[in-house]
Amino acid sequence: MTASIAAIILAAGKGTRMKSDTHKVLHPIAGRPMLLHLIDAFDAAGAGERVVVVGSLREQVEAAVAPLGVKTVVQAEQLGTAHAALQAKAALADFDGVAVICFGDVPFLKTETIRRLVDRLDGPDHPKIVVLGFRPADPAAYGRIIADSDTRILAMVEYKDANPKQRAERLCNSGVTAVRARDLWPLLERVGNDNAAGEYYLPDIVMLAVKDLDRSVVIEAPEHEVLGINSRAELAHAEHHWQAARRRRAMDDGASLIAPETVWFAHDTQVGRDVVIEPNVVFGPGVSIADRVTIHGFCHIEGATVMSGATVGPYARLRPGSVMEQGSKVGNFVEMKKTVLGPGAKASHLTYLGDTRVGSGANIGAGTITCNYDGFLKYPTEIGHGAFIGSNSALVAPVKIGDGAIVAAGSVVTRDVEANALGITRAKQEVKPGWARRFREIMAAKKAVK
Repeated sequence: MTASIAAIILAAGKGTRMKSDTHKVLHPIAGRPMLLHLIDAFDAAGAGERVVVVGSLREQVEAAVAPLGVKTVVQAEQLGTAHAALQAKAALADFDGVAVICFGDVPFLKTETIRRLVDRLDGPDHPKIVVLGFRPADPAAYGRIIADSDTRILAMVEYKDANPKQRAERLCNSGVTAVRARDLWPLLERVGNDNAAGEYYLPDIVMLAVKDLDRSVVIEAPEHEVLGINSRAELAHAEHHWQAARRRRAMDDGASLIAPETVWFAHDTQVGRDVVIEPNVVFGPGVSIADRVTIHGFCHIEGATVMSGATVGPYARLRPGSVMEQGSKVGNFVEMKKTVLGPGAKASHLTYLGDTRVGSGANIGAGTITCNYDGFLKYPTEIGHGAFIGSNSALVAPVKIGDGAIVAAGSVVTRDVEANALGITRAKQEVKPGWARRFREIMAAKKAVK
């Protein structure tokens, strides 16, 4: 494929069926807005130009795509899909490649399909337009494509304008269309709005090409690839579809998912070989799991790196900035945030580690917390190699525990503990013989009087 590609992504409508203050195309699938999934596919296809047509809630969409260097143009009035696509003309004034037009709510459009569309324009029959069709289980109110056995398009019609015979056709229009830019703009400018909705329809460029005796063709994709998302139920269905595919890929790549349907991945989760993931594990964005890691049930991991041979959970939470190095372990009800747990180090249960660096082989006892926040600022804690932190200890940051040091159980540590020293801050224990018996006798007598 030699042609340069421009993506024209239509996202001017709000998507009222979502019933949301967030623009429809910004609702996430696997932790990433659906629009950005689509842009990723165009990037992988080599699109040198990306233009998003915005309208309703434009500020939200502009803010989402600006960091990616994507251009936006405004459709002030929603007059139809052809009118929306035409708004990109000025932004692509110097572009002379292939424009691929699609809706912003088709996050599963594949890079390979985009390339097939573009390559088909260079086919031996030299079509002017290539349209992506699909055959849904329920054609419902999709626009129909009438094509001959040679994939040449004879007619395209919106459902509301179709006659009964046309509605019986099962080949439907996905809305994804490829056409050379030099052909696109004149066609768009000729589209009229003499139809049931009074709108300027993008498919009408095909009918104009037919009138001009130019060839337009259809290629097909599976239904799941061009799923449009217009409601919360459809969003949930799309998420289900994405997760199922990602689980299969994880297992194909050598990970064991004990109950696959209960594991939820993010769009960028990386999972190595011989990883065991037990039920009810959720991955947020930014997670990398190396080989031979075991993740027990009911863990939530986001923005974290887990290195080879480490063990997580059950019921553990790793927050952004957490790193578990080789062979380290966190157990049940342990939370880490912006913390590095060194090789072989352990925090087996009931612990919070925030803004902390833990040395290799250190042991963090049950109930230990690092007090990293004073209500205004965060402070670091350093725990040395081979250190032992006794149960129910509070390390008040900023504080350093040296290599090989021991902090006695129940201590509140506010000053550094040097290497190989014992840090202890308990109050002196006092024992009063017979006190408990006398207390019970006095209280029983009081109760008897009442």
